[in-house]
Amino acid sequence: MLYQNAEDWRRAAHKRVLFFGMSGLGKTHLSQMLRATGDWFHYSIDYRIGTRYMGEYIADNAKAEAMKNPFLRELLMSDSIYIGSNLTFENLKPVASYLGKPGDPVRGGLPMEEYRRRQEQFRRAEISALLDTEHFIRRAEMLYGYPHFICDTGGSICEWVDADDPDDPILTELARHTLLIWLEGSDAHTAELVRRFDKAPKPMAYQPEFLSNAWERYLSENNAQEGDVDPDTFIRWTYAQALAHRQPRYAAMAKWGVTVQADHVFACRDAVGFDTLIASALEARG
Repeated sequence: MLYQNAEDWRRAAHKRVLFFGMSGLGKTHLSQMLRATGDWFHYSIDYRIGTRYMGEYIADNAKAEAMKNPFLRELLMSDSIYIGSNLTFENLKPVASYLGKPGDPVRGGLPMEEYRRRQEQFRRAEISALLDTEHFIRRAEMLYGYPHFICDTGGSICEWVDADDPDDPILTELARHTLLIWLEGSDAHTAELVRRFDKAPKPMAYQPEFLSNAWERYLSENNAQEGDVDPDTFIRWTYAQALAHRQPRYAAMAKWGVTVQADHVFACRDAVGFDTLIASALEARG
């Protein structure tokens, strides 16, 4: 690992970390807190995906919808208006909206073939963004003078790696440059995430095999055809299963780094507390 023990971590002139785990367990909380100190560069994988790798897809999708309106079509064709996404660290909705949900188009769903195509676009984009980490570490230091670096990953990182493979290309690259930190939630956290998701279901990225199995089981259990599926009902039905699918994958990834509990993450209020939190995690790892 980049830091072998707590002493290595405390003495490091350049601290470089990567947060991973389920969405909603404090990755962005820690990233924003550390960024606010002025010493940490915050590299958001989701922001990089939306701006560098999927920005054109997102904008073209919005333009295609606008072209259905004769008034907007005329303005677009004459270059009189511009359509783009207003993506920020705090507002990543354009990416999620583009990913969409499969099912009945009347209820906002996408045909499964199109849905899978967008999922594959996202998979490639996320892998590319993850592999850009070293570039941004160097950029943050050389261009802006930041001594410390955070890679704030999305919840789907575990879908694209094989943590049991010591030569996994993504994890090998990330572990070479950062300390991987799993933000682990409890059963209570999981229940709360499910409750919040049920209230406001949002698009997700899934491992292709998991998605195919979930889709086929849903259609079979509900005796439904693709066009019958309520998109929100399907992704609500899938969410808890997706969390259960991801949990062991996160745990396997944790062998490449350290683990901190989500409760401790939310109790962390400043950079000094964060240093102590990570030092304790390194000591616990042994």
